[in-house]
Amino acid sequence: MEVVFSLVSLTVTKALQISGLVDNRNVLRTRKMEEKALEVYDVIRSIRDPEKPSTLEELDVVTEKCVEVRELAEDEYLIIIKFSPTVPHCSLATLIGLCLQVKLQRCLPFKHKLEIYISEGTHSTEEDINKQINDKERVAAAMENPNLREIVEQCVTEPDD
Repeated sequence: MEVVFSLVSLTVTKALQISGLVDNRNVLRTRKMEEKALEVYDVIRSIRDPEKPSTLEELDVVTEKCVEVRELAEDEYLIIIKFSPTVPHCSLATLIGLCLQVKLQRCLPFKHKLEIYISEGTHSTEEDINKQINDKERVAAAMENPNLREIVEQCVTEPDD
């Protein structure tokens, strides 16, 4: 019975490959991930820099290429963001990561896990900052600080809100 099932499974798989249905599914999945990545980028591009009167997009801290989305399960996604601070010793890189976390948690309409990193080689303490901005307890503690919360709110609030 197992041999028959294996042969049927192999035959169906081959038929799907020949018909192009398997490739079409991969194309559709890739397109869906690209659309989700653009949706994420649209959320983060307008975050304002804590120090300058510009958005993270205008400063090239975030770009379309810095967002990657992977499907974890049906309607659940892993979002990976790799941002680039404006200078290698940027003292506000952790705050920028916090702003990304907060805005995405508030604004994304789909179930997701979030990983935020500083792009490799763009900051002198990237490993430490990466640990900090991906630690849920530290993020929660930071948002309990009223001064920090006010700065984050100023950065993530849309101009017309």
